[in-house]
Amino acid sequence: MKRNKISHIILVLLILVVFTTPTLASGSSRTLYYGHRGEDVLRLQKALNQKGYYHYYLDGIFGKITEKAVINFQIDHRIRIDGIAGPETIRTLYSSSSPSREGTNIRNYNTGDIYWLARIIEAEAGGEPYEGKVAVGNVILNRVNSKEFPNTIYNVIFEYYGSIPQFSPVADGTIYNTPSQESINAAKDSLNGMRPVGNSTYFFNPNKAAGTWIVKNKSYVSKIGGHVFYQ
Repeated sequence: MKRNKISHIILVLLILVVFTTPTLASGSSRTLYYGHRGEDVLRLQKALNQKGYYHYYLDGIFGKITEKAVINFQIDHRIRIDGIAGPETIRTLYSSSSPSREGTNIRNYNTGDIYWLARIIEAEAGGEPYEGKVAVGNVILNRVNSKEFPNTIYNVIFEYYGSIPQFSPVADGTIYNTPSQESINAAKDSLNGMRPVGNSTYFFNPNKAAGTWIVKNKSYVSKIGGHVFYQ
């Protein structure tokens, strides 16, 4: 009799645990803050990246850089400033009406634009991790949107300074490649607003080039794979 009573109590306790523990299914979320890790943190970083607040590795780790990005988002949107991605912050971040910090305008690019962007990604970053491929696309689009460079993808890729092309694949002919599906996907992701290197307009591989002028005149942003990025 005692055993049955104990079993009944255990069953009741288990039911209470199931129905009172917050679910972490795809349709819900936990409050995220410094020290958290996981897919939900990765989604948070991607959303902050697309809004122009997070410009570092998409690693699913809520560290100081992610916390700072959350704080900047909260400041701009006049919500509680605590560096914690709670319900109000998450709701505002994922709202389609929430503006991007850097005012990125996703233009209607044609298939030719996508193809040329994928070609330069393939030529420059064919052996790089996927984030590194998107980062190259990020740089090309930053140049398109800058007054210092031509305003089309094709013209940015084929820009010359004197008799020297800006990108080595133009000089050695590797720009005329057949891009992999991964490079095409990276081109589309960068066109859709993924910005792993923020406002960077320069990059180089230190193992292949000194990049002296860039290092002396531009600000370091990050390193992804074999490339370092500057703005």
